Amino acid sequence: MQTQFAKPATERGEWYVVDASGRTLGRLASQIALRLKGKHKANYSPHVDMGDHIVVLHAEKIAVTGHKLDDKFYHHHTGYLGNLKSIALGKLLQEHPERAIEYAVKGMLPKTTLGRRMLRKLHVFAGDRHPHTAQQPKPLQI
Repeated sequence: MQTQFAKPATERGEWYVVDASGRTLGRLASQIALRLKGKHKANYSPHVDMGDHIVVLHAEKIAVTGHKLDDKFYHHHTGYLGNLKSIALGKLLQEHPERAIEYAVKGMLPKTTLGRRMLRKLHVFAGDRHPHTAQQPKPLQI
């Protein structure tokens, strides 16, 4: 008896579209990360990128619980002394609403080259329009 591993050449991801309006940020991000990894498939192999392409719409209508709009901060350093930049989640949702979902999903994926390849399959848009209609994405209920 031998274990059958998935081959990268044979795996092909599907395209799905998800409506994020009214959904909680963390719960939605964890389900998207699971789909990007491919863990929902029966022949999942951790060393193969088996995930699907996910198109997220209405990122500006995402919901958060508690006081996270004021209390949760995202930090990044420019590389210069004393240049630690911070932005609150509420302000991030006003200026760049798609980045909140991207940051949440990125934190749930592996920090390797395989994880970066999985993250490239995430397409987040603030409105209800997207340029991926040629791929014929199917609606996904999460």
